[in-house]
Amino acid sequence: MPNFIIKTLGCKVNQFESEGISNYLIQNGWNLSETKPDVCIINTCTVTGNATNQSKSLINKIIKNHKASRVIVTGCYAQAESDEIKEISGVTDVIGHFDKQQIPDLILKSIEHTDITNDTENKFFKEMPAASYGSRTRPFLKIQDGCDSFCTYCIVPYARGRSRSMSFNKVIKTIKDYKQNGYLETVISGIHVGKYGYDLESKTNLTDLLETITDKRLIDRVRLGSIEPTEIDNRLLEIVKNSDIVCKHIHIPLQSGDSGILKQMGRPYDREFYKDLILKIKDLIPDISIGTDIMVGFPGESESEYQNSYDLINELPISYIHVFPFSKRKGTKAYDLEDNLSKNELKLRCDKLRSLGQDKKTDFIKNFSKRSMDVLIERKRNSKTGLLKGITSNYINIHFDGDDKYRNSIQRLNLAYNEKKMVMEGVLV
Repeated sequence: MPNFIIKTLGCKVNQFESEGISNYLIQNGWNLSETKPDVCIINTCTVTGNATNQSKSLINKIIKNHKASRVIVTGCYAQAESDEIKEISGVTDVIGHFDKQQIPDLILKSIEHTDITNDTENKFFKEMPAASYGSRTRPFLKIQDGCDSFCTYCIVPYARGRSRSMSFNKVIKTIKDYKQNGYLETVISGIHVGKYGYDLESKTNLTDLLETITDKRLIDRVRLGSIEPTEIDNRLLEIVKNSDIVCKHIHIPLQSGDSGILKQMGRPYDREFYKDLILKIKDLIPDISIGTDIMVGFPGESESEYQNSYDLINELPISYIHVFPFSKRKGTKAYDLEDNLSKNELKLRCDKLRSLGQDKKTDFIKNFSKRSMDVLIERKRNSKTGLLKGITSNYINIHFDGDDKYRNSIQRLNLAYNEKKMVMEGVLV
């Protein structure tokens, strides 16, 4: 039987697409194996300079380690910089986003592919060839792709194209399939998931979808991916508050805590809007976990503008932070703006925010020590400790010393924070 490997960098959407490709090949008799793979698939990212460098490094590593293999490069880096990748000796195929769903058939039919489709105006959602099943306890479900926002720093709309949505009925059917195949939670994902349904002939939206999942009890838990601040309304918050299926966890990117920088970024809100929103959510749903993204070093960012970001995060009930240094992306409006920070200063600013984020995360987790909560136990044990691991609705990771029979089940656990190990531990109620 032929062997293949697939390596993935970047977002949940990339991970969903890789799992779909992998599942389809396995269903057609291929083995997912590192041992002399006939085909190596690399699903790349280029959202930051670091992501691009990681993609290049991974491509070269795969070529070096698997000289006799067919090497297929896909993803955002492949879409945005196809000519650069074609120059890499050892790359067999370069396949962009708009043809990604064809990868399994191209492999099965031994067809090589190097022409990049730049169909950024395509209005139709392209599904992967098969639903994404595998060892993951909480499979992702991509319900939306593309973005129409064109923030000045972001390459994604150019790489992924315009916003488009999976049909409502297909989303419902896929979630039903997940449940029938033994999955208890799915993570709803997209590039701009708050725009879900706007482009469909029968207009719908994300809240309509969540209400249907809840009312029909299609699955035990559904978790939202990242959603933009301006797309969170009272109706959405009410379903998150009142549903016992929608997880008490929401990721709301900020990018900057300075209103002037936000305007230069092309973000459609200011500092006060974001602050009021977070406080409103936390007041409505006290136990909710709220995560955010912060970009550091946008061209022209002064020390005081950076401090505005730090101070805003410091005063808000944020549970965790993803910190990214600004990266010039060719083709974006911010590409020609002049950088004003040294690498050392940029690193110091990032490190300071990351340290704050760790403190925020620890403080949030500690609030739930000595409480009982429902925990979804993962299928795989922790590779280092041998303990079972799980996750609460509000995104707290739990370490659990239990029997294998508890894998892939939801259990009520008494939680206790271990100060020495800096982890939350759980025992059966």
